[in-house]
Amino acid sequence: MIFKVSVLASGSSGNCVIIRSSEHAVLLDAGIPVKRIFAALERLRIDKELIRAVLISHEHSDHTRSAGAVSRTLKIPVLMTRDTHMCSAQKLGDLKQRLEFISSGEEIRIGDIQIMPFSSSHDAADSCNFSFRLINDESRILGVATDLGYPTKLTTARLSGSSTLVLESNHDEDLLMEGRYEWFLKQRIKSTHGHLSNDQAVGLISQILHPGLKNLVLAHLSEENNRPELAYQTMKDYLDSVRAEINLLVAAPDQETPLLDI
Repeated sequence: MIFKVSVLASGSSGNCVIIRSSEHAVLLDAGIPVKRIFAALERLRIDKELIRAVLISHEHSDHTRSAGAVSRTLKIPVLMTRDTHMCSAQKLGDLKQRLEFISSGEEIRIGDIQIMPFSSSHDAADSCNFSFRLINDESRILGVATDLGYPTKLTTARLSGSSTLVLESNHDEDLLMEGRYEWFLKQRIKSTHGHLSNDQAVGLISQILHPGLKNLVLAHLSEENNRPELAYQTMKDYLDSVRAEINLLVAAPDQETPLLDI
């Protein structure tokens, strides 16, 4: 059965992920222009009519910017928590009754795709990370964990067993502290409600690494406080040290990743 993922864009300027099965697809976040989303789907040869819903992780504009437009264009629902909607209603515009509420810890189904939202530690009203699997298929699990200040026990538990993982590797700590950001912003990024550093991403992987993890996509890199090659090498050095053979990629802000078999 088909079960694939591509990160269409990832970074502080906009985020969007497509998850697809044989007959259904879900957009996780829609923080880039609709034209870019549809162009990426065309390059990946994914029919946009397969998309059944837009799933929103939290209210920040780099995740919500085009959610309303995609919903109206494809006539599909937008799924988010009530608190997230309270903080993003004006950005989304009129959803024409296509709004559906979800809750952390309560599984939802979209076609044959099972989705488990779970709380993430981030400076948002009700930020969620997610795991995805196909109904009646326990062998393939996609974990998506970005916008988290630190990995809680819940995060670690929900991501354990993932066969493909999209994981935040937002900043290099030295680049952040030596960079031009104001002190309060540096503190926010480093806080337990900010973003994972390259080293923290390695720390999380060290807790959940298992033989079934075959794809690891580093995501939500800061264009100011990180470098793709630095995030990649930091993680690769660790994987090499434990002799883990994993397909390691870095998601870009302006180019989709290949369509990966979950």
